[in-house]
Amino acid sequence: MAVKRRRAASSGEMPAAIEDYALIGNCRTAALVSRGGSIDWLCLPRFDSPAVFAALLGTPDNGRWLIRPVDPNAKVTRHYWPGTLILETVYETATGEVAIIDFMAVEQQALIRIVEGRRGSVPMRLDLVIRFVYGSAEPWVTRFNQGIRAVAGPDQLVLYSEVRLRNRAMTTRAEFTAEADRRTRFILSHAESHEEVPRPPHADAALDEADAVWSGWSNRCDYQGPYHEAVVRSLLTLKALTYNPTGGIVAAPTTSLPEEFGGERNWDYRFCWLRDATFTLLALMQAGYREEAQAWGAWLHRSVAGSPSQVQTLYGLRGERWIQEWEVPWLPGYHGARPVRIGNGASTQLQIDVYGELIDALYQEAALGLARPSASWDLQYALVRHLEGIWDEPDRSIWEVRGDPRHFTFSKVMAWVAFDRAIRGAERFGMQAPVARWRAIRQRIHDKVCREGFSEAKNSFTQFFGGEALDASLLLIPQVGFLPPDDPRVIGTVEAIGRELMADGLIRRYLVEEKVEGLRGEEGTFLACSFWYVDALALIGRGNEARMIFERLLGLCNDVGLLAEEYDPVARRQLGNFPQALSHLALINSAFNLSRHPSPAETRAAAAAPEETDLLEPG
Repeated sequence: MAVKRRRAASSGEMPAAIEDYALIGNCRTAALVSRGGSIDWLCLPRFDSPAVFAALLGTPDNGRWLIRPVDPNAKVTRHYWPGTLILETVYETATGEVAIIDFMAVEQQALIRIVEGRRGSVPMRLDLVIRFVYGSAEPWVTRFNQGIRAVAGPDQLVLYSEVRLRNRAMTTRAEFTAEADRRTRFILSHAESHEEVPRPPHADAALDEADAVWSGWSNRCDYQGPYHEAVVRSLLTLKALTYNPTGGIVAAPTTSLPEEFGGERNWDYRFCWLRDATFTLLALMQAGYREEAQAWGAWLHRSVAGSPSQVQTLYGLRGERWIQEWEVPWLPGYHGARPVRIGNGASTQLQIDVYGELIDALYQEAALGLARPSASWDLQYALVRHLEGIWDEPDRSIWEVRGDPRHFTFSKVMAWVAFDRAIRGAERFGMQAPVARWRAIRQRIHDKVCREGFSEAKNSFTQFFGGEALDASLLLIPQVGFLPPDDPRVIGTVEAIGRELMADGLIRRYLVEEKVEGLRGEEGTFLACSFWYVDALALIGRGNEARMIFERLLGLCNDVGLLAEEYDPVARRQLGNFPQALSHLALINSAFNLSRHPSPAETRAAAAAPEETDLLEPG
């Protein structure tokens, strides 16, 4: 029997706090599960596909899957099974205790929820609202003996259920009781609508397989320092954000979670950024994940293949280049933060720093033995030749500002890195190159940065040439080897950033200025920058202070160890897309920087080992 759905009135429910979500995934896509038992975000079949559950950016009418006790006052605790992405949420009520085990199957496109009675009996409820195309497309729903099938356009979702389902007001509902020592299973499978109805995996066998695969992967971690649990959880998060078919790693599985509550700083992060290239390689290699590092490197090679003048700041999961940005008019945004954006217009910006990140990553790849040096030399040579003609142009910076292009200091520093690593690669691996010319350009960039990007008044490098504003990206100057950690200009920059950009012990990217950014409003402290501050403190010899701030940052992780992009120190809430790969990359590298020698920061800085001529004061 076909059941045609009619439009329902808005329920008025709002999504949970960002930090109240947990992540489950299968290395192709991911879902966010709230402490209240609602899956409010899921894109199928890929991270960047249109969402089928979009309540995160609207209301339950935009799609969600809720399973929880009927009792609204149930006590909630949750955790991941050790070393896995299997989430267990435990509810205690006056009548008993029940656990909901949420995970995604390893081999099939299926999301599985197992309700397991632990004690007594607990009345439960299930609400399923399927809305394809970011909460806009109401499917045609048909029943069958084991559940329902929902179809809209190219997609079908099939829910297999061990309890009877009923459809009312465009929502699939069920009421059942969780009894002690008994499991009730639900499986949501996806396929293209022209294909056969997908057969569900066996839930218990899929659970055992997921446990074995994820725990086997996490047990390979080489880190044995004092922050083992946080490092492993961050590595698992990076693995979950990896698109296995290509090795690309998305910045986050979400779009448009705001950097300011109610603000317009809402971006789509379901793509792969070049700026994260070297951080990713070093984090994976330090932790012992060579295959993943090689896959990431291979994704880099394929994605940037072609004309050096067409290198982008970010790419799709398979290296796609057309990432048009548009706004979703029917979604009200997370707690009213508009607009909701799909795609990312920063993909077409000129960002000089990406050339440095890319060439540094290619150099590190060869130096670490991940690839033959000759495999990428022609590409590096072409990139540097192109950079010769554009390094002195204004750009939009590592932060992708939407104001007018400027001569951002960090962009010039990374242009220096590009020439430096190309010179090092030519010399170390015996590659043919115009080294003398590149040395001259490298020196010219270095002199210009020290002359025009440094403020004597603040004793610090500045955000852009001729300005006085600071920028937390400059904390990376010693890490990329532009100047040694003991250089007075480096120490002055670290100290100035600590004075001017710190809020409640955490670091902002910069002080917001609309004419620079092209955006209104404010933003929170930036978690990756706060970890960079930890690294910089460690490099300049302030290790005890670095460790204190690092442990403060660990305390900002939510109850299952996840971090967003930013943190609001006033509201004490996480902000921005969640969970954020860059935040977790920075956490991993900082943990190694505080625990191992040589650290990732020392490894990267040693790649440069600036020559004496590079360090001369301009005169």
